[in-house]
Amino acid sequence: MQPTTKLTLTLEWFLNPDHLPFIAGMTTGAYEQAGLDITIIEPDDHYDGFAELQNQSIDLHVNEPIHLFEHYAPNLRALGCFFETDGGILMQQSSMDKLKNNQPIRICTPAAEEKTNRIGFEILARYAKKNGFTISRDNVSFVQKDFYHIKNLQEDPSLDGAWLCFYNFEGVEAIHEGLDFTFIDQHLSPYPNFSALEILTTDEIYSAKKDAIDTFIQVTNQMTELCKNDPETAHHMYYNYSKTEADTLMDAIIDNTLSRLITPITPDANKWQALREMLAEIDIVTLSDEQYKSLWAL
Repeated sequence: MQPTTKLTLTLEWFLNPDHLPFIAGMTTGAYEQAGLDITIIEPDDHYDGFAELQNQSIDLHVNEPIHLFEHYAPNLRALGCFFETDGGILMQQSSMDKLKNNQPIRICTPAAEEKTNRIGFEILARYAKKNGFTISRDNVSFVQKDFYHIKNLQEDPSLDGAWLCFYNFEGVEAIHEGLDFTFIDQHLSPYPNFSALEILTTDEIYSAKKDAIDTFIQVTNQMTELCKNDPETAHHMYYNYSKTEADTLMDAIIDNTLSRLITPITPDANKWQALREMLAEIDIVTLSDEQYKSLWAL
């Protein structure tokens, strides 16, 4: 028997198909067979996994690259990106003329704070410029709602779109619900995509548990391939682990998500360089070259 190392992994948000590689590692027993005792913690509300990394109450944390920059610390380390979707603003097709004519529009978001709104407006402004028109910041209202974007659009006819949407969720759901929409993402608006998840740790934790963390990444790579190569098994594992009933919408979400899982998971400083530049340009967060490079230096 090989020795077992305990590792605690915290998720950025509630359990969903983005986390299938970890679910597969737990469900198949692959982590256990590799000598890892993995605990996955799903937040029940907003919490700060970055603070937990710093006080070493957890070993690994999953989050988006923007938050990695916002929570920069000299000892923070990114182990690699395992999932990347298309993210942006889902506009009702019937409101696209209002956008193009610079008329007032209302966009729901689960996080209507100034920084997030600024990024949302930047996406629309870049889309407008690319398409030969301009929009005024005063004409775009961000309305605080919850994460149920499609339901909000269906229930409130005053809403023209939704911000902080991910194609493998809201895009798939909008199609499922028969909505007529334009999904303004990095393919339509010239901005660097940031809708992705990195696995994070710190220098201290990595030094103390290097072999176990390297093994965790290696097994997670294998589990990602398993999910992608055997979608039927991935579906079963997701429903069993999450204790949820299968339905056609979630089936479609899982299928779309599987195509967005990434291997190999490996630190890549080049991946978010353009995002770093945009965040500095619109005054969200500015990292020096040394700070930026250090995030991927294991």
